[in-house]
Amino acid sequence: MSVTPATPVTPPRAISGLREFWYYFSQNTGAVIGFVIFVLLVLIAITSPWIAPHDPAKIYNGFFLVPPAWQEGGDVRFIFGTDAIGRDILSRLMHGARYSLLIGAVVVAISLTGGIILGLLAGYFRGWVDTLIMRVMDIILAFPSLLLALVMVTVLGPGLFNAMLAIAIVLQPHFARLTRAAVIAEKSREYVVSAKVAGASHMRLMLVTILPNCLGPLIVQATLSFSSAILDAAALGFLGLGAQPPTPEWGTMLADAREFILRAWWVITIPGLAILVTVLAINLIGDGLRDALDPKLKRS
Repeated sequence: MSVTPATPVTPPRAISGLREFWYYFSQNTGAVIGFVIFVLLVLIAITSPWIAPHDPAKIYNGFFLVPPAWQEGGDVRFIFGTDAIGRDILSRLMHGARYSLLIGAVVVAISLTGGIILGLLAGYFRGWVDTLIMRVMDIILAFPSLLLALVMVTVLGPGLFNAMLAIAIVLQPHFARLTRAAVIAEKSREYVVSAKVAGASHMRLMLVTILPNCLGPLIVQATLSFSSAILDAAALGFLGLGAQPPTPEWGTMLADAREFILRAWWVITIPGLAILVTVLAINLIGDGLRDALDPKLKRS
């Protein structure tokens, strides 16, 4: 009597590329929820000039500090109410999403690019180059990030661009240290040695051979830095050193509303919730990216 061997059940190893990434990413329910929220925020930011119910800078005389539509005394024309000078809060939130997401993207782009360059140089050449770059990074990391950004913006002058530049410089050491550690780990591997023996230049070894294998942790760090940039920009805006009025940036909205916190809760609570939801969604995406990109955390 012959026994037919059971067909082994294999995990979805055949899934490759983006499909494999999405498989492991989707195992994290929180990451999927964060991704959906983030996509909605991006869509709102892109389409805000057309879907916002009002002009974010338009002042409606006689509608000062109107409560949200669901509260007594509210007006259905202003779903989230109005601020102290009669501007629609919902419209300002929608347009403010453009500034907050732009800040995050620009800051991450600058800090990621600078951090990768410095980390590659430090990890590849080592010696005095490594010592010099890492000591500068250590000096930057020795200061609280928001305090250092505050000092830099004070020196450069208040404004959205200066705030983004200061935050990018503050976040850059995280990328530099992460890149350096990854380059040191990859530099001694066989495929790098083989490429070096084959005559590859230093530039090719760094950018083509080593860097692509270091991108996993950098992508996760970029996601987390995105949320940090939004928070720091909102803090600088709240202190009057970031985006300047009447720009509908969320931190600036909080600064304009702080004196009305006891008599008009919505003018400060709703922008604060927008920042909270955005940062939480991005952090959840970061957790999902960590699960999907780190082989040690992938589920079998």
